[in-house]
Order: sequence, then structure tokens, then C-alpha cells
Amino acid sequence: MQTEGALAHYADPSYYSKTYARRKSDVAYYVKLAREHGGPVLEYGVGNGRVALEIARKGVEVTGIDWSRPMLEDLRTRLRREPGEVRTRVRSRFGDMRSVRLGSRFPLVIAPFNVVLHLYSRRDVERFLARVREHLRPSGRLIFDYSMPQPADLCRDPLQSFGAPPIRYPRTNQLVGYRERFEYDPLRQTLLVRMEFQPKDGAPGWSVPLSHRQFFPQEMLALLHYNGFEDIVCTADFTGRAPGPYTDSMVVSATTRRRR
Repeated sequence: MQTEGALAHYADPSYYSKTYARRKSDVAYYVKLAREHGGPVLEYGVGNGRVALEIARKGVEVTGIDWSRPMLEDLRTRLRREPGEVRTRVRSRFGDMRSVRLGSRFPLVIAPFNVVLHLYSRRDVERFLARVREHLRPSGRLIFDYSMPQPADLCRDPLQSFGAPPIRYPRTNQLVGYRERFEYDPLRQTLLVRMEFQPKDGAPGWSVPLSHRQFFPQEMLALLHYNGFEDIVCTADFTGRAPGPYTDSMVVSATTRRRR
């Protein structure tokens, strides 16, 4: 798995939580799915529990896998503030989603919010989907979402930065300027975003890389088909509606292929 940009964005859970605090539609979507399928649910990329905690609060057990130790530690901290019945419904496991084997099967396996975009090669995808097949019950479903490639981002000048309003950085309470640079590798189909922070008090700035594999819709359908999945359904932006040219997040649902 690619190193630069794979983990850095998840090294500071306080910043991550503040940045995505208003992202609610996907949480509601996965909570609804969890209640419909029943537990336990397996979540790849559980992080600090943005989705898993809400599922557990609704009475469904969740087992989460993640490769970021800071995010999992923050999840444990958050769980300590939850009622006992919620704490008992959440289990976490540190590890690589391409290789972790739990020895259990689940009616629902989810990978929310671009988790699959950290699968940078065909082999990464194959290994991940093999683990999913091992963890799904015969009638179970894999459901995940990923951001659609945006042509405007893929053709940006990597030497040009794009600014946004200053933010109050949560860990230090500094007021910092924020800019982004985009660098697309068309051969590897990887978009590297460099998030640049510059404190307004003159303190040294820093940069955080985030790398996402860019999966085009027909490519994703083929990868699922040739790795043992069927009944593949794609919808747009957690609405249940068919995707269109302005879809932002593609939501994909699939089952393992049944033996004929």
C-alpha cells in the first residue's frame, strides 16, 4: 500500500473530527442499513467511530478495522464517554484491510467515506475483496461509497495552490491559513492532495498529504465482477437514486457470487 498520503490525514483525530463534523448524510445512511440488516456489522476504516458509534447507539453491534493507531485510540477515548451498553457493542481491531482475518462472518460489511480509495493498485483491490468475501455471510452485502473522480481536480497545476478561509486548528487553538495543492498521476490514477497549514502568528507551517486512488465507475463495476461479486447496484449521494453526471459520492452495494 502506498505510504505517502495513506495515513497522514488520520494522524490528528481532533482535526479530522472538526473537518467532517457536518458530514451527516452518510452516517444516517449506514445507520439505516445496519438496522435493516441487523448485527453484527463489520466496518472497514472505522477510524474514531464517526459511523460506528452512531450504529452502536441504535442497538447494533459493530466490529471495526483500521490502520491508524491515533484514530483507534481516539475511538477508545470516545467509547469511555458512552453508556455501558454502547461500549459493549463496539469492537475494534488494528490492521490492514487487505490482510486482517477475523474468523467471523457478517450480514453487512461496510467501508464508508472513501476507504476504498486507499487501495492503490489492482492487487490491493483483489486482496481487500478476498477478505470481504471471507467475512460476508452467504446472503450478506458489501456496501461502500467513494468520491467520483472530478476532472477539474485531475488537471490542476500542481504548482498552484488553492486557498480557503482561515481555520482555528483544534489541537493547538491556533488561527491558521489553509491551502491545497493537487497532483494527479495519470498512470497510477492517484490524486495527491497536499493540505498546507500556515499559523497566522508566524509559527512554522506544516503540510499533510492525502492520496486517493481514482476509480471510474465502469472500472469499479469490473473489479467487483471479476473478484466474485454480483447483484451490483450503484446509487448517488446516499439518496437511493440512480447516479448522474453530477454525482459526488457513488454508493455501491454487492453480494458475493453464488455457485451455479
